[in-house]
Amino acid sequence: MNLLSLDKVYEAKEVLSNIARKTSLVHSNFLSKNNKIFLKSENLQLTGSFKLRGAYYKISKLSDEQKKKGVIACSAGNHAQGVALASRENNIKATIFIPATAPLSKVEATRAYGVDVALIDGVYDDAYNEAVKFQEKTGGVFIHPFDDIDVIAGQGTIALEILEQLDEIDAIVVPIGGGGLISGIAATIKQLKPTCRVYGVQAKNADSMYESFKAHKRLELSSVNTFADGTAVKLPGELTYKICDEYVDDIILVEDDEIASAVLSLMEKEKMVSEGAGALSVAAIMFDKIPLKDKNIVAIVSGGNIDVNILSRVINRALLKTGRISNITVELLDKPGQLKEVSSIIAQHGANVIRVRHNQGGEGTDINDCYLKISMETRNFEHFNQIKEDLAKKGYNILSVVQ
Repeated sequence: MNLLSLDKVYEAKEVLSNIARKTSLVHSNFLSKNNKIFLKSENLQLTGSFKLRGAYYKISKLSDEQKKKGVIACSAGNHAQGVALASRENNIKATIFIPATAPLSKVEATRAYGVDVALIDGVYDDAYNEAVKFQEKTGGVFIHPFDDIDVIAGQGTIALEILEQLDEIDAIVVPIGGGGLISGIAATIKQLKPTCRVYGVQAKNADSMYESFKAHKRLELSSVNTFADGTAVKLPGELTYKICDEYVDDIILVEDDEIASAVLSLMEKEKMVSEGAGALSVAAIMFDKIPLKDKNIVAIVSGGNIDVNILSRVINRALLKTGRISNITVELLDKPGQLKEVSSIIAQHGANVIRVRHNQGGEGTDINDCYLKISMETRNFEHFNQIKEDLAKKGYNILSVVQ
């Protein structure tokens, strides 16, 4: 059964032509090892996310009577901004329910469009329940973030753009939360280019669509836990699940550490700022989880609205994950010159000491013992192991390593 018609996607493209950006398709040298990788930069979309497409198209379809009653939405932040902008452009009152765990930057960006914001304790699903209650009470129109055919059609316009930008395409890799983005892309691309494979990517600790896809029935998780807040959904959409089941080739899981590494690599290598959810597709490619070789692959970078307070933690986690920051504890005799000798060995290998903590021995240790806790910048794990081996060779007792 064809759940999404191409006519609707083309209509959405026409409606969005005066509001949404046609985002760039950027060839990535650093990702192009086994395949030729292109990045679809929806992080540079108006409002910083692909969500504008579906929200705006949905609101454009409302009748005058529906617009008078106002619109209601729930979101971890990106859909909220899409609804807020669309509501402002159409002079419609909007009330947005956002989980309190959403980054403050997304909350404030939503408020800046002049809508009413209600923060709800919990995750997306808790905000959704409160939004539904409010809708029943007020009679406003609920703009679902993913489980709506018009919203899905809006997201499907990304597939049309990709086909215009790249003649030969073998696969598209798409982040998944509730499934609206991948549903629109998969349903559109499979009708226009059936040979193109579509891979979804979810965070391991927020894998509701993955579990549903593998079980061939919609399943709800008891909890979700990932810094990729835009994909923290316990229950995938009913409509989006059906479309994924029909059109998606496979769904892949990535760890939060892998997502953090992808966020850092996008900044360093491509000068792109991505939020955790936006970097899921890149994480899957970076860590060789796409089973293809010598193909043209598009990775959707779906959003760039990362909170700067979270960004510093993400960068540090990624540096640890890739062996570029290492923490080591070395046992020494508490006498002059020991720190200089250890630092000299590290410097000879071209590493950089960024933090040192000196602790004298405690109960159960020799009186002359002390400990150095050293944080250093290294090129990779191999570089750090060379330093560790040299320290051991010079007689230093290494008590612990944290990477």
